[in-house]
Amino acid sequence: MERKQVKIIAGGVVQGVGFRYFVWKNAQKLSLNGYVRNLFDGTVEIVAEGPARSISAFIDIIRIGPPHAHVTQFSVERIEPAEIYQDFTIFH
Repeated sequence: MERKQVKIIAGGVVQGVGFRYFVWKNAQKLSLNGYVRNLFDGTVEIVAEGPARSISAFIDIIRIGPPHAHVTQFSVERIEPAEIYQDFTIFH
């Protein structure tokens, strides 16, 4: 099974609207490892690693976001799987 790791940057109304929890909850459902954190510029950074099929589904879900979010910027960078994450973490 092919493993994939991506770094996602989401911008728009993504802080203070439950976006990190939404990301974490969906990563859990898809058995992904990695982290999500707010960045100082108002964007959210996500690093997710797991089966390629799960990563693709995750990207589609996160691109939309939770009900109170409004994602207007979205970039995905594929990076070499490091397999260093044991779970999915919300950094505060």
